Amino acid sequence: MSDDSGRRNLRMPTNDEMFAVVTEHLGGNHVRIRCEDGETRLGRIPGRMKFRTWINEDDIVLAEPWDWQDEKANIEWRYKGQDADQLRAEGHIDSLTA
Repeated sequence: MSDDSGRRNLRMPTNDEMFAVVTEHLGGNHVRIRCEDGETRLGRIPGRMKFRTWINEDDIVLAEPWDWQDEKANIEWRYKGQDADQLRAEGHIDSLTA
């Protein structure tokens, strides 16, 4: 029998990255996100993700705020539904769902 509890190794934020939730899709490659530090930022979907990864409202993403404009951020990763549920269960994104 397998001892696997269904837990997957997920990509976690590095030094500059943080969890965020998409609150609004603004069109093109821009979304409005609410980051775990409480700030609302304009998120930019980079070209490498634009056509491969669909980002919708209420998706959990990893965002990296810009150094020179703190009100903007790059979207680095999108978590699928099952992965977001695991992050919630482990307590990583409690501040975003409250």
